[in-house]
This record gives sequence, C-alpha cells and structure tokens, in this order.
Amino acid sequence: MQSAVWSLNASLPLADVRTLDEIYSKSMERTSFTLVMLAIAGAMALLIGLVGIYGVISYAVSQRRREMGIRMALGAQPRHVSRIFVADGLVLTLTGVACGLAASAALTRVLGSSLFGVSPLDPLTYASVSILLIAAAFTATYIPALRAMHVDPMEALRSE
Repeated sequence: MQSAVWSLNASLPLADVRTLDEIYSKSMERTSFTLVMLAIAGAMALLIGLVGIYGVISYAVSQRRREMGIRMALGAQPRHVSRIFVADGLVLTLTGVACGLAASAALTRVLGSSLFGVSPLDPLTYASVSILLIAAAFTATYIPALRAMHVDPMEALRSE
C-alpha cells in the first residue's frame, strides 16, 4: 500500500496502514468480550439455579420420604408421587421465568446497545430461552422425583 501511494506522490505521509476488516475487528473486540463474559455469567447462573432447584427438591423428597411411603402403601401410583415433586419444581421455575422475563424487558435499554441483529424484545429469543430454562429445570426436578417413585413403603414406614 505504501509503495503504491508513494509511487504517485512521495511526499504523502502514511502511518499505520490497515484494512477496513482490521479496523472493524478491532472496534468489535470490546463488545465481543463483553458478550462472551455475559454468556459465561448466564451459563453459570443457569448452573447455579439448576443445582439449587435440584437441592431443594431432593431435600423435599428426603424430608417427605415417610409421607411418600404411606401414599404408596395406600395405593398411590409412582407417577402420581413423582408428579407432586415435579409440580413443586415447575411452580418455582415458572415463577422464576416470569420474574426473569419482566426484569429483562425492563432492562432492554441497558443491554440494547450490545445486541447486534436481535431486537431487545425479540419474542423468539425470549421464548427459546424460557423453554430452555423450563426444560433444564424439569430435568433437575425429575431426577429427585424418580427417587420418590421408588420409595419402598415398608422401608419408609420402618425407618421412622
């Protein structure tokens, strides 16, 4: 580039010659870094939330083990027993998703400048993230609920 310009006029000063792609990439580095950090923070928040839901439901299963044994002894089907815990977990999850949707809609102006190609109130993004969270929370609640399904009524009644 320098030799081409100097062949036309040797007195033109040239310094720090870069392509437009290099300039664009450099200008986007900070924004890209911010978005990667937000994605990592979001993934960690999801993981912590799932561990929390799993822990709460697992604790509830262990505390209500005798109740589940009595229900099973009286003829409750295992799927009905597990449905109790899955429903509890999904109520917590749906409450959290509703609060999160409201908070994210309220904070659209803050993050709107960091979004590219997506509007701050994109319904597809909101729906897909909500479905992902609900599916992940369902999995976190279903694992302890499986343990509730396999409670032996005699063992649960004997242990108390």
